[in-house]
Amino acid sequence: MTRVQLTDTEWEFIEPYLPIGEYGPYPERLRQQFEGVVWRFRTGGQWREMPAEFGAWSTVSNRFRQWRDAGVFEALLEGAIAEAARRGEVDLSLVSVDSTTVRAHHDAAGMHLRPDALAALEKAADEAEKARQKGEVRRNKTGRVSQTARNGKNGDVSGGSASSD
Repeated sequence: MTRVQLTDTEWEFIEPYLPIGEYGPYPERLRQQFEGVVWRFRTGGQWREMPAEFGAWSTVSNRFRQWRDAGVFEALLEGAIAEAARRGEVDLSLVSVDSTTVRAHHDAAGMHLRPDALAALEKAADEAEKARQKGEVRRNKTGRVSQTARNGKNGDVSGGSASSD
């Protein structure tokens, strides 16, 4: 028995969350395969380095992917949280939300714009997007952005003089 194997109590909790397909893993190997997944992520080792007691590394790796795709680990986490809540062992002071990935509307940050300024900004953004989609915005040899005018002449957007050919 390695240091990462599950106790019988832990296994009794986990086992109902693991799907057993019609042709899929034999129940006696299921625990070994799950323990192989635990070994892989607890040690940080590669799949190919997995000890033989967990079975073939490729089988355990494939089983992990099947469980991942089936949502087994999300269901297991939710079940563990529900069980801890049932026992009264949930400490909500440890719960946090990482706001670094949340994008907020400018109104949420307290920014106030006059309706006409907001409309002008939205119009400019729409026009820039349309121009980008049409491929009208190009960079010249100096790296400046230039636009092709409707009359076929190039004009420097940065305020330089228009050149005529």
